Amino acid sequence: MTLWFVFALMTAAASFAVLWPLRHRDRPHSGGSEAAVYRDQLAEIDRDAASGLIGSAEADAARVEISRRLLAAVDARRVPPPASSNLKWRRAVAVVALAGLPILALAIYLPLGSPQLGDFPLAERAHTPIVAQPLDSLVAQVEAHLAKNPTDGRGWSVLAPVLARLGRFDKAIRAYRNSITYNGDSAERRADLGEAIAGAAGGVVTADAKAEFERAIALNADDAKANYFLGLAAEQDGRSSEAASTWRAMLAKAPPDAPWRPLVQDALARVGGAGAPALSDDAVAAAKQMDGTGRDAMIRGMVERLAGRLKQDGSDVDGWLRLVRAYLVMGDRDKARGALIEARQAVANDAERLRQLNDGLKNLGLDG
Repeated sequence: MTLWFVFALMTAAASFAVLWPLRHRDRPHSGGSEAAVYRDQLAEIDRDAASGLIGSAEADAARVEISRRLLAAVDARRVPPPASSNLKWRRAVAVVALAGLPILALAIYLPLGSPQLGDFPLAERAHTPIVAQPLDSLVAQVEAHLAKNPTDGRGWSVLAPVLARLGRFDKAIRAYRNSITYNGDSAERRADLGEAIAGAAGGVVTADAKAEFERAIALNADDAKANYFLGLAAEQDGRSSEAASTWRAMLAKAPPDAPWRPLVQDALARVGGAGAPALSDDAVAAAKQMDGTGRDAMIRGMVERLAGRLKQDGSDVDGWLRLVRAYLVMGDRDKARGALIEARQAVANDAERLRQLNDGLKNLGLDG
């Protein structure tokens, strides 16, 4: 209701602005007043001449001039009023102003405006989240604020997870590092930073990401995110038994309603299923004693055996995903894409397996 009252006031103001110049009739001619002045001047000249204040010649000349002006003033009174003062014209303009302006305003507002929208006072807007504003615009506002206030730790902690969800991992990494700098170190912040680093690497837990997860564990041994990704790092390195051991320990300590429990259960089933390239405990112990060259050779041997098995039986979706992930860990993206093509050809006739494969490849950043 307040909105319509405001519109009514605006319409009245617009109409008043149009009608104001038409408020007066034409100004009355001043010929009558001028004629009276000239007659008074003629009478004054007669008195001055009778009293001898001016000579007869000067009096006659003055009478001639004043008489000329008097005749001109009398003639001016007889001139008809100009056409612009036509009363009908003024009335037509007034009708258009009073009726036409509101009609025109409604004709424009109704299709373009929101007449059913309720009042929204400014005081309430200040306490209402701006949900309609695009997320990119909100991120830009926060970034502009942080550019002026780079030590605002709370701002960095708010911005970092949003950037990570948008897939802007490089900026998210910087934001998480600043959050740690200005808010202090914590297991949660270290785990979030490690996740962003892994996200930037296409889901691969790199050495830098693993280092952040290990720092998180040093601060809180029960941090769920850090433990999960350390298990994932072990899986990607081909140490499936170690990954399974990490995830089993997490599930043993977790409450039944832990939100991450299904994720860890799926991961455990993935590495504990048939055909998982797990190493025996003796092999793991031997691998730890090897130098980097020997360990790499062992891993490559495992990957080659997995690739050979999948060429014979290509129905193992989890096996294909492990093979692609292994190639990514080794830095061989060409072989990873080659395995991707072979995997899709192998399960092309099974819609469900193809869907599972595509979902897993998307998580690895290889959805093309």
